[in-house]
Amino acid sequence: MKRKSFLKLTLSALSALALPVIAVAAPFWRRIGKGFFVAAGKDRADTPLVLFEGDTFYSKISTSDTDGSLYVYESSRIKPGGPPLHVHYDQDEWWFILQGQFMIKVGEQVYNVQAGDSVFGPRKVPHCFAKVGDGEAKMLMLFSPAGKMEAFFTAMSKGATKGMTPEQNAQFRKDHGFEVVGPPLTFLKQ
Repeated sequence: MKRKSFLKLTLSALSALALPVIAVAAPFWRRIGKGFFVAAGKDRADTPLVLFEGDTFYSKISTSDTDGSLYVYESSRIKPGGPPLHVHYDQDEWWFILQGQFMIKVGEQVYNVQAGDSVFGPRKVPHCFAKVGDGEAKMLMLFSPAGKMEAFFTAMSKGATKGMTPEQNAQFRKDHGFEVVGPPLTFLKQ
């Protein structure tokens, strides 16, 4: 084989072998150097989501910012209570309390938390939380990987489940990567 042909063949083979590696690594390369700032009380897209009769969600790191590996938002809550016991199929969840008091249940353990405390909830472990006490409370919540939680909250803020049957609502949640497996936390108003 001539040297020129050998070099062309070798370079072609190496290029073909490198393509799958490049395809897998490309999303991570796009993320390098993409820093941004989100001010206190502001949303990443300047459009906070309002859900559950007055609770406001401020995206701090959007799913699209991390190619789906992370979603972070701040939840500002006025009313006591929270979501029912539920389980995420493929996502870990983390809560960091910024203001006020919450109860967070992960598995069988219930944590009474306040500003500065954090709780981790691994995927496939049932969990829920409830704001307790008077006044406004705030928490930072993180999903890893992001999954479809941002899409779920966006759809909810636009009234996507209004008029759905319980079965349709359950399927809507499953389509977004989680399902309800029990009631919300019950607590005495403090």
